[in-house]
Amino acid sequence: MAVSGALSFTAGIDVGGTKVSSALFGPDGTMLARSKAPLDREGAGRAAGQIARVLRDLEETARDEGGRILAAAVCVPGIVYQKSGLVWAPNVPGWVHYPLRDRLAGERPFPVLIESDRAAYVSGESWCGAARGAEDVVFLAVGTGIGAGIMAGGRVIRGAEDIAGAVGWFALNPDFKADYAEMGCFEAEASGSAVGRRARRLLEAGAVSEMTELAGGRIENVTAETVAAAARAKDFLALRVISETASYLAMGIANIVSILNPEMIVLGGGLFQAADLLLEPIRRDLKKWAQPLAAKGLRVELSRLGEDAGLYGCGKLAWDSLKGD
Repeated sequence: MAVSGALSFTAGIDVGGTKVSSALFGPDGTMLARSKAPLDREGAGRAAGQIARVLRDLEETARDEGGRILAAAVCVPGIVYQKSGLVWAPNVPGWVHYPLRDRLAGERPFPVLIESDRAAYVSGESWCGAARGAEDVVFLAVGTGIGAGIMAGGRVIRGAEDIAGAVGWFALNPDFKADYAEMGCFEAEASGSAVGRRARRLLEAGAVSEMTELAGGRIENVTAETVAAAARAKDFLALRVISETASYLAMGIANIVSILNPEMIVLGGGLFQAADLLLEPIRRDLKKWAQPLAAKGLRVELSRLGEDAGLYGCGKLAWDSLKGD
């Protein structure tokens, strides 16, 4: 795919726990050369080497299009320490305070930024997604865990230790549970993993539900997908699990709204494959908890970019890094 008249690009690379996605971007958000491959998980250096090869491939593609890469951004699932360029991404073997920026930047004739996936998600959605043009946005990613990308006044908020957005640690229940010490209350009660865990505990306690049959008679195989399927079939226990999860999500989002007063919350991540069950209860119930004026004009929308939100965000953050050059 060629971009007519475009001679300059940025490169975006989204690193997940199991895959690497990449693309080139024009200044208007046009994407080309999108690709995805399994992540090399044989060690820290192997994964970094794979990303370096992806960057070289993108350089070659840019040349084939008659242009060049001006900057690149790589987002990772964890914490990026902006001053040092070190990353803490426990889902990638060996990436515990790993010097990813130095490993990549030393081989390239253009700057390479390293960003958290949270920063990339919110940047992507505000550039080309559900929050296009908005400057005060929060992207709430709800999957195995819960995290938030925060944009205020058009600027991504990273925090003093680059950990801003770790909303999975919101305290929403004074009855402290052991799970909270490991992952935080909000994440323990409202993530995709929490949905399956809540259902399994109820079934193990003797509750009767179609979920057991859907899981092949094995309670340990019940997942969030199982719960959603049973809830769509009007299974009482599954509907209870979904209702409790939506209540926690509404409380957590209400806290975000009261603290940050965003114009929009964008919801993404694997759990929102069940948006048909969750979205309206969240929209309704968050108004009970949030500061009323902040909630009045708030829009709560699903991601429009889906799994490409991080890619678009990397492309945008790379373009932003060039301002003033």
